[in-house]
Amino acid sequence: MNLQQMFEIQEKLLKKVSLDKKRYLYNKINWNLKSIGILGQRGLGKTTMMLQYIKENFDNQKKALYLSLDTPYMQSVLLIDFAQEFEQNGGEVLFIDEVHKYDNWATHIKNIYDSLDIKVVFSGSSILQIAKQNADLSRRTIIYHLENLSFREYLELMDIEIFESYTLDYILHNHTKIASDISSKIKPLMYFKEYLEYGAYPFILEDKDSYHQRIVQMINTILETDLPYINKIDMAQIVKLKKLLYMLAVNVPFIPNITDLSTATNISRPKVYEYLEHLESAKIINSIVSKEKGYKIMAKPEKLFMQNTNISYALTSEIDKGSARESFFVNQIKNSNYSQLKLYDDTIFSSKIGDFLVKNKYIFEIGGKNKNFNQIKDVENSFIAADDIEIGFGNKIPLWLFGFLY
Repeated sequence: MNLQQMFEIQEKLLKKVSLDKKRYLYNKINWNLKSIGILGQRGLGKTTMMLQYIKENFDNQKKALYLSLDTPYMQSVLLIDFAQEFEQNGGEVLFIDEVHKYDNWATHIKNIYDSLDIKVVFSGSSILQIAKQNADLSRRTIIYHLENLSFREYLELMDIEIFESYTLDYILHNHTKIASDISSKIKPLMYFKEYLEYGAYPFILEDKDSYHQRIVQMINTILETDLPYINKIDMAQIVKLKKLLYMLAVNVPFIPNITDLSTATNISRPKVYEYLEHLESAKIINSIVSKEKGYKIMAKPEKLFMQNTNISYALTSEIDKGSARESFFVNQIKNSNYSQLKLYDDTIFSSKIGDFLVKNKYIFEIGGKNKNFNQIKDVENSFIAADDIEIGFGNKIPLWLFGFLY
């Protein structure tokens, strides 16, 4: 296969790509950087985003080339050699998909950065930890994280209505006006129920009937292919990992007892911590620790949730409404802050007063429309995120509105 054939494949892909709808991250990326990494779970639109950028910005499409390393041909060639040929033929930007499927990919991208006069945009699994792959690459590359659809994005993707996003502080101080404006255009509660079951992944556009089955297939691929390849986990352990995940799914809201988990799954205590970390990095679960324990490397999570509510619906029919509410809140708060590089993530903790401490400042209690302030009475900067209300009042805010953070 030569370069011309690669461009012909790209041309076919570009014809299928629409520029009408773009993920929230598209306009946040500094595409002018020499080396960019886009990490995220499968099915979130990383490939589409790269193809959209080529289609929108390169009239001469020979200057930009998309390729996936998850192909027999690319597995048979040296990436650095291919990139050099691309540069010699006038190439300017190389878009590399599925980097985690290529041995020593980080070294190749570092060498491309150092020795060739082209830009590189690469994408890979959310499991990848760039710093562990190659310290030199981590200093050269800016990493962006693509998260699941927000409620706001879902409304746009489904052609319901286009809305802007808001910062957390702006929502807290202006939620009544924002909710009133949105509610004058749509029925947010009706669409919010749909979103919780079907709204986290763009492939909802393809087929609703097989949507949850696709989530299960995606999780199986992550556990059976991505995790063993990236973290060198023995396949025999994957069965145990699946058992652990199922236990978490059917028992949410899950307040973990590490010893009990270890006994039930026949996984050692240290391995339970390790596997929980893998499941979280793979964007399958979210863990919440207390602020006091948050700085400990092996801190026992106070609560475990499925990473988004769609995963819960895909794995079990026993959906706990209270847990789904908290899972949504945690998901949207974490996702809206994940693109901000921090030495330590202090976005959200469990709280002794209320349910969650956000940004070390705000206390949130999550509940239904009749939830009162008894538990957080007289607590400064405390709020209720209430389900089943269209418009809030005072410090009581509609839960669905936290889906407009990104």
